[in-house]
Amino acid sequence: MTQPTDPNHTRAASEFARLLGIMAQLRNPEGGCPWDLEQDFRTIAPYTIEEAYEVADAIERGSMADLREELGDLLFQVAFHSQMATEAGAFDAADVASAISEKMLRRHPHVFEKSDNRSSDDQIVAWEVMKAEERAAKAETGAPERALDGVALSLPALMRAEKLQKRAARTGFDWTEPEPIFDKLEEETAELKEAMASGDADAILDEMGDLLFVAANLARRLNVDPEVALRRANDKFERRFRGMEQLAEARGADFTALDLDAQEALWQAVKATERQG
Repeated sequence: MTQPTDPNHTRAASEFARLLGIMAQLRNPEGGCPWDLEQDFRTIAPYTIEEAYEVADAIERGSMADLREELGDLLFQVAFHSQMATEAGAFDAADVASAISEKMLRRHPHVFEKSDNRSSDDQIVAWEVMKAEERAAKAETGAPERALDGVALSLPALMRAEKLQKRAARTGFDWTEPEPIFDKLEEETAELKEAMASGDADAILDEMGDLLFVAANLARRLNVDPEVALRRANDKFERRFRGMEQLAEARGADFTALDLDAQEALWQAVKATERQG
């Protein structure tokens, strides 16, 4: 299939080849970087995850300059893993690009083969069906495809909770309205209080997890991304906390020396200022 050409493709290919060459030299036992040479897939994986989050952060802040830089850092991670795989004789960067290209062509017949006329919702359904078929085809044991297969263990916990719940929902195991989820939240809160009263640290950990899992389910039912919601809450807390410190400083007070009531008064003052703004 002939793909549409773009004048930037040649330059992109050239720059990516240059990046791969730089990566190969960094991993070259003769004159390479000692730190890069010491790394393996496991040690680099946390950096890959971190770079993906920094891409998301640049998008959230609306900084195109930072987004360009962070996408470059993420692309470097692709080059790093590909180089290590090349050294192991497993695959190379060309294989990586080829595999994702073939996957996208396969999953978008309505675009590249003009086989049907799908809406966005139709495409989401078709996408999930094709992903399930691909997972089943890759199964080595011959075991039947299960609803929760393929949800990566390495995902952030809230994101993984949401994905597990979405998969389960396809089997009909799901609440249809938010109200029962609020009842479940109350139930899990009560169980957490019981665990706290018992002083059993393991039970507290378990019940706290249940409470967070139900909160993620409520977010999903309300069409809210729990990761985005918590990120926004983090940002709000940071902004207000810094505002408290600044307000205390403006009043000539040492924030850390204030009691909780005084700090709470500052918190409420910052909130009131935000509402007025």
